[in-house]
Amino acid sequence: MKNSLNSPTALERLYRNRFDGHAEYRMRVWKILAGRFFSQYVASDATVLDLGCGHGEFINNIHCGKKFAMDLNAGVRQQLDSDVIFVEQDCSQRWEIADATLDVIFSSNFFEHVPSKQALSDIIAEAGRCIRSGGRLIAMGPNIRFVGSAYWDFWDHHLPLTESSVAELLEMHGFRIERSLDRFLPYTMVNKRPVPAAFIALYLMLPVVWKIFGKQFLIIAAKP
Repeated sequence: MKNSLNSPTALERLYRNRFDGHAEYRMRVWKILAGRFFSQYVASDATVLDLGCGHGEFINNIHCGKKFAMDLNAGVRQQLDSDVIFVEQDCSQRWEIADATLDVIFSSNFFEHVPSKQALSDIIAEAGRCIRSGGRLIAMGPNIRFVGSAYWDFWDHHLPLTESSVAELLEMHGFRIERSLDRFLPYTMVNKRPVPAAFIALYLMLPVVWKIFGKQFLIIAAKP
């Protein structure tokens, strides 16, 4: 019997094989990223969706009013804190979230896993439906321009993206780009030696260093 790459069972197995042994370190890293950087874009009373939430590293660590996490992988549920509402679904289908109810949608290293450009466009359309006027979409992911062939070392990478292509897609759906960085964070924490927390905090304070080590784009867009 065939097992689709995008089935919940296949995804759970894939990510368990890839990230087991890294979970605790990733959570420590994201506590710093959320507290030292991304918190400036998230109000304390904001309603936030972590789109393609992985193991919940962002949504578990961001301080806000109401938390949603969306992912097709059912195994995510057990990784989320008790105050996070988990929406288990294909993110390219109509979301089980009401119109204009979100203040922030955050997505890290998810867009490249979407199987087609049409599916990603459908996701952004849903984001536009669910974000309130004045709300933000924050997206981060590997920049094919700097990652090169290493981009394809992960079986489930489908879409090669840059900050320019993502910005163009967002603008096509009516978003206004507030900030666009071609280089932000290094590429991946998989198969890399853990970096001390103090170095990560220092890295975030030195944008000049991003131009040397950064291989992921960062886009912050607002809904007018």
